Amino acid sequence: MNRRECLAFLGMTAMLSPAALAQSDIVRRLGVLAVTAGDDVIGQARLAEALAAHGWKDQDNLRIDWRSGAGDRVTIARLADELIALKPDILLAIGTPSVEELRQRTTTIPIVFAVVTDPVSQGFVQNLAHPGGNITGFTDYDGPLAGKWLDLLMQITPKVSCVFVVYNPATAPFAPLMLHTIEDAARTLHVTVEPAPVRDAASIAALAAHKDGGFLVLPDFFTIANRAQLLSAIAGARLPAVFWSRSFVDEGGLMSYSTDSAEQLRRAAGYVDRILKGAQAADLPVQNPTTFELVVNLKCARAMGVTIPASLLATAHDVIE
Repeated sequence: MNRRECLAFLGMTAMLSPAALAQSDIVRRLGVLAVTAGDDVIGQARLAEALAAHGWKDQDNLRIDWRSGAGDRVTIARLADELIALKPDILLAIGTPSVEELRQRTTTIPIVFAVVTDPVSQGFVQNLAHPGGNITGFTDYDGPLAGKWLDLLMQITPKVSCVFVVYNPATAPFAPLMLHTIEDAARTLHVTVEPAPVRDAASIAALAAHKDGGFLVLPDFFTIANRAQLLSAIAGARLPAVFWSRSFVDEGGLMSYSTDSAEQLRRAAGYVDRILKGAQAADLPVQNPTTFELVVNLKCARAMGVTIPASLLATAHDVIE
């Protein structure tokens, strides 16, 4: 190769787009911090599949380092340190605590989040349309959702006159926002709302003493990590409950109305792809959920003597017999 050809080759290399580099032999690195209980094998498989659809294949042109915090804040902080030390090209934060820990450790590595509530009030982004900084992603909540949970609970028979709202104040800093929406809806529906904070095994067990009402379990990774204990306490109270995740209903709870977590991961994979190909997190708008699913457990309903109206069952995405 003569001097002119060499210079031309170097010029072409310098002009290669990130998209072109992404398809070369360069292996990029994605660090994932999930606030889930243990290794989320299903979540990992869904993310890998979604990324592969964009041309990013784990152990080929992308290395995925997945860490699960098991709902424990100390563990999540330690795992955040681990991921930052690996010097990833990009980070995916699943859940509010993951975003909080990672943003304390980097202002330069792009962070895409999923399953996060009210990122503006929590200070993660400047606004939804123009997030600014190094963070963007997908929320799991829109304004009317909390009112929808209450409405679902009020449709069953016998009617509920008091609703106990379950969440952990330490891991659900956005709960006051949801409580405000629920209380507004409650005034129209003529029902009483009482916060029922849970922080540990003892406070979860105490839920069994509640009578004459129903439960709303708010989005909170403490509640999902402790769902077996929560389901046991609620069953002991023999009161109906609406949950924020279908995982509760799959394991014996009455009813859930929630975003599709698989869709959240698919959409987040799209942002990971765009950023690895050169887009800036600051320029990608935060997006609210677009798909919701209602799941009803008729076996649970029969066990507690609750009647789910046919009109409600007709709108359910899944009915567990």
